[in-house]
Amino acid sequence: MNSDLSFDFTLNKETKTVHIVREFNAGADFVWKAWTTAELLDQWWAPEPYTSKTKYMNFEVGGRRFYAMVSPEGHALRWAVQTFTSISPITNFKMSSNFADKDENLEVPGSDWDLNFSEQNGTTKVSITIVNESLARMEKMIEMGFMQGFNVGLLQLDELLLNWNK
Repeated sequence: MNSDLSFDFTLNKETKTVHIVREFNAGADFVWKAWTTAELLDQWWAPEPYTSKTKYMNFEVGGRRFYAMVSPEGHALRWAVQTFTSISPITNFKMSSNFADKDENLEVPGSDWDLNFSEQNGTTKVSITIVNESLARMEKMIEMGFMQGFNVGLLQLDELLLNWNK
């Protein structure tokens, strides 16, 4: 197992962009499934003690994932919608992401995500570019603890992949 996995998280307020590069000790097929399957996303997407609860997900171009971040007490704290705009199996998918209310009414502005997956020697690199439609949207993400929370989620994904590969 490779213990020197790369992780980079860069914010650029001028371009309203977040770049994340993260490696995982798993094959691209496993990592891809963890990012594109509701049941698996719900196991790692929200940082503990919160959980992610997908109401529905249709992973196809034009499809959506509608989910909530849920408190330990079971209260939906924040709803969001991801709309899939491009899918190249195992290598790339793109989506728009918006906060929403419980009735799926989108908050604008949102952000556009571009996720690239590449495997070398059993290690999969996920390169993510998030372009926010406004600086205010990006600053809201930062204020909500996106960097810390997303990092915790990625550590939870490490654990999921490790247990899956056993």
